[in-house]
Amino acid sequence: MGSNPTHTLMVQGTTSDAGKSALVAGLCRVFRRHGISVAPFKPQNMALNSAVTGDGGEIGRAQALQAAAAGLEPHTDMNPVLLKPNSDIGAQVIVNGKAVGEMNAAEYHACKPEVMAAILRSWHRLQSQYQTVLVEGAGSPAEINLREGDVANMGFAEQADCPVIIIADIDKGGVFAHLYGTLALLSESEQARVKGFVINRFRGDVKLLEPGLHWLEEKTGKPVLGVLPYLHGLHLEAEDAVIAQQHLADRKTLLKVAVPILTRTSNHTDFDPLRLHPEVDIHFVGKGQPITACDLVIIPGTKNTRTDLAFLKDNGWDQDILRHLRYGGKLMGICGGYQMLGKAVHDPQGIEGAAGSSQALGLLDLETTMVRQKTLTRVSGTMQLPGQEPVPVTGYEIHAGVTTGAALEKPLIQLDQQVDGVMSDDGQIFATYLHGVFEQPDACTAILTWAGLQEASRIDYHLLREEGINRMADAIEEHLDMGKIFALCDIEPQSH
Repeated sequence: MGSNPTHTLMVQGTTSDAGKSALVAGLCRVFRRHGISVAPFKPQNMALNSAVTGDGGEIGRAQALQAAAAGLEPHTDMNPVLLKPNSDIGAQVIVNGKAVGEMNAAEYHACKPEVMAAILRSWHRLQSQYQTVLVEGAGSPAEINLREGDVANMGFAEQADCPVIIIADIDKGGVFAHLYGTLALLSESEQARVKGFVINRFRGDVKLLEPGLHWLEEKTGKPVLGVLPYLHGLHLEAEDAVIAQQHLADRKTLLKVAVPILTRTSNHTDFDPLRLHPEVDIHFVGKGQPITACDLVIIPGTKNTRTDLAFLKDNGWDQDILRHLRYGGKLMGICGGYQMLGKAVHDPQGIEGAAGSSQALGLLDLETTMVRQKTLTRVSGTMQLPGQEPVPVTGYEIHAGVTTGAALEKPLIQLDQQVDGVMSDDGQIFATYLHGVFEQPDACTAILTWAGLQEASRIDYHLLREEGINRMADAIEEHLDMGKIFALCDIEPQSH
């Protein structure tokens, strides 16, 4: 049990994408505004979007966002267990920022006691450093088949002896059934742990919702802590699902970008700056769809390069890409997409799947061999594309491959202790290992200029992210009963 249990508050959801990540991020910012030192925490995360921490590990991208909301550098203790699916039945298991192996569900279930011990150690360390720890659950606590040995939701809450609030997305429909049913499926001790509900993404006059709120409170004996409005145009980095929606109203889109979505696409948050760019129309191409006429095609990162290389070919995207190049279009590969642009990808040890080699797209003179030691590093430096001035660039590397070949002899990116970035001799193909390469405004502008966008607007992605966090925090302060939430944490806020 926790030594200061009421200084930890857990947010659980009735479904995936109910708004847990955004609520925790917003609460982190609210607590910080009120002079409370706060840290985010997610015991177990399943996501292909990850971030590199200052202590050289890997955590879920959402926890890095929440750390920024709390004014902190991301740390592996904020997400001690990260599962990165590499097939329909297996995942790479990352504990305290480092990969410990590939496991199927049964293998992972067998080691849950060790996993819980690691989770509790990380939580205790955060609890000793901060006044409050705000915890995000995973999926739903009412998944009956996952209750035994649970470490992500009520299993953790029971061990930590912390209060829980449950959030539901009314925009999905059935919000009262979601909340009432979720509570009903919990054990008595778990039900007692639930201290209130939050309804998310409501459109319209909240007075029309009041009869339902009263019914829910009467039936459950639990208060509704507030109703958050639907925040149009809100940008907060997604946990895992690709956000295809792009706000194109009042835009003069001058550059068309196509991104084929692979079976194990990783770190699709790379494309958030392009989604938000006023002159870029980005289209995510799904299975069975062709890559149609555009200015730039970007092959994204992937957790399983050889499998997704085969998927890309099965969809005919390799032929679409060759046609795109013949018509003078530009092509970019990031991380796994970079590896696919070479002559071959080798996996002699079976690190990402069955051992073997795959013929790649053959567009760059390089080959990649998978190795067990994963590269995890945050980097900064300068990038100089042909015909342009050098610009600052930042990013992070998360990959298991080592790439060699003649194409690397003319690198485009000079980092602190290494080089990166290659371009084809004809200037049509650009490849890099750097995730987050579009987040630095000058680097984003340089790449878009290379792709054909003249006089591109300069957008500050980090400023836009800050605006998103503050919008969420403002909505929380206006629409939630923060007095009750502070009381659940046994915290006395300072005025601000």
